[in-house]
Amino acid sequence: MDNQSNLFVRNISYKATDQDLQELFEQIGAVKSAKIIMDRETQRSRGFGFVEMETAEDAERAIQELTGAELLDRPIDVSLAKPRE
Repeated sequence: MDNQSNLFVRNISYKATDQDLQELFEQIGAVKSAKIIMDRETQRSRGFGFVEMETAEDAERAIQELTGAELLDRPIDVSLAKPRE
């Protein structure tokens, strides 16, 4: 996975779906994947997720333009995802 195009998104509304996340980021550019992380036991959103953009340029634009943007009445925070240890 190219780390320059993988984004960490936090403060996501618990009502948001993967589809909501994908549609928001598609306003910036092509999205490879959009996934909200769910709690294994309760199956409820944990309030954060990951979006992989097609290019590093689109990822950079998404950070600039979508940090603070509202998704279902909550301002999201977007940053580059850190690589897994």
